[in-house]
Amino acid sequence: MRFRNHRWLGMALALLAAMPATAAPKRIVSLSLCADQYLLALADPGQIVALNRFSHDPAMSWGVAKARAFPGIRGSAEEMLTLKPDLVLTSGFGTPAALAVLRSRNVPVVDLPWDDRFESIERTTRQVAALVGHRERGEALIAAMRRRVDAIGIPPGRGRIAAYYQRRGYLTGQGTLIDEMMRRVGLVNLATKLNRPMLSYLSIEAMAVARPDFLITDHGGKIRDKGTEMLEHPLLSRVVPASRRINIPEALTTCGGPSYPDAIEALAAGIRRADRR
Repeated sequence: MRFRNHRWLGMALALLAAMPATAAPKRIVSLSLCADQYLLALADPGQIVALNRFSHDPAMSWGVAKARAFPGIRGSAEEMLTLKPDLVLTSGFGTPAALAVLRSRNVPVVDLPWDDRFESIERTTRQVAALVGHRERGEALIAAMRRRVDAIGIPPGRGRIAAYYQRRGYLTGQGTLIDEMMRRVGLVNLATKLNRPMLSYLSIEAMAVARPDFLITDHGGKIRDKGTEMLEHPLLSRVVPASRRINIPEALTTCGGPSYPDAIEALAAGIRRADRR
């Protein structure tokens, strides 16, 4: 009896081995900048048929150099009918009409999570790698990201206060990717110290009273409009001079994803550069 059980087990394993693996998708569409990052890092170029329309914007898209090889779309129902995708990745984007078209054709639509921590980025990396049929690339990407994050070494922040100040005076607070990055490099988020929510308004006068050690922005010190003009206000410049400001391009923080090592390296380097001045 034991022999017969082993014989049937061997036959079952042989049958499973002979079965074809689930075919990897061949026509993948991304409807968000966040999904773009994972798709560009993990899929074959030949698997991608379209990306989010902002993927070609260097101010917003981390993978713009690669993204320009693919159409950038709005994600309308008409576009979905034309593209005929066999997998659609999104992260909270997509018009109801387009999603209805996809559902009516039984096209898999995967809504990726909003990654606000490195651990979450690792999970999504594995998820997307499995979806596109390249699990090994997911593990390789995770290993590479961990090496770069570990290479930051001793956190240079040393418990000092930093504020991530956005156009029109908005302060990025707790429970965000920026907040997680600050803690990882040893900074204390001013918003946390003030018990502010995820996003809140803080006047220039209130920022002057708070006097953070560092001001983190994404406008590169250039005044582009009324929203960025206040970031260069004379009062703010006196309180936090240019030597204590750290610029991190918006494209690195728009989404959590494979851009994370670039963002954390930029933040750590900015602190160390300020300390040398």
